[in-house]
Amino acid sequence: MGEYSIEELNSSSMQIILHAGNARELYNEALDQAEAGMESAVGSLLDAAEEEVVCAHRIQTRLIQGAIEQEHPDMTVLFIHAQDTLMSVDSEYRLVKRLIKLYGKLAEMGER
Repeated sequence: MGEYSIEELNSSSMQIILHAGNARELYNEALDQAEAGMESAVGSLLDAAEEEVVCAHRIQTRLIQGAIEQEHPDMTVLFIHAQDTLMSVDSEYRLVKRLIKLYGKLAEMGER
């Protein structure tokens, strides 16, 4: 990507936050569905959330690669926040997948 402006960095950072937030909402919905015993909806919600995370990661990677190419890369607080948001959502994803698996096991045991 090479050189980019602060406005481009901020715009891309907002896109990362948007996609990460969308993923978080979908993960929470998947967990709600699993908790309610609606396993049929869980897979598609997780797939949609993963697509959002992939979009966010692509933007992040592009920005980082561009920063590597710059002699004095610009990093903004908004970009740092975007990265933090994305990494938090990634951690939540791992936890949600484990909880959904647990709900499935409880359902098999008749505990719900």
